[in-house]
Amino acid sequence: MIISNFFCNSNHWPRRIEKIKKIFKRTIKQKDLNFNDKRNYFINFVLTDDKEIKKLNLKYKNKKKATDVLTFISKTKNNNFAKNMFCDIFFSAQTLKKDAKKNNINFYDHFTHIFIHSCLHINGFTHQKYKDFRIMQHLEIKILKNLGINNPY
Repeated sequence: MIISNFFCNSNHWPRRIEKIKKIFKRTIKQKDLNFNDKRNYFINFVLTDDKEIKKLNLKYKNKKKATDVLTFISKTKNNNFAKNMFCDIFFSAQTLKKDAKKNNINFYDHFTHIFIHSCLHINGFTHQKYKDFRIMQHLEIKILKNLGINNPY
């Protein structure tokens, strides 16, 4: 089961919120995201700006800059299995918009890509090693293709 909430604390998001919800509903159905039917996922989307995400990036990642997305995951175990996944995903509209423009990509296509990337992290994928990065990249491209979005790489 996946339960989601959307929070907006920036004036960069209100006009985009309905489209973001549609992207979420459409994307979350993709099997390659590996959402497990035996788990409960509680996902909070926090739609923010560079100022707020920069504070979080400094506090939790020790990086003094804004970023497009930060994903935080907590788990509760039930019989040695992570039964509940509590996830907070923070998106900065300003950085997403800047990156989309720089790479000549539609804002919503770029948002979808970054959301997919976060979902893969929620489900255990990492990219600290090059091999792992390539696995994630391949899955992202495959899912984006299923959604009719071109390869961003």
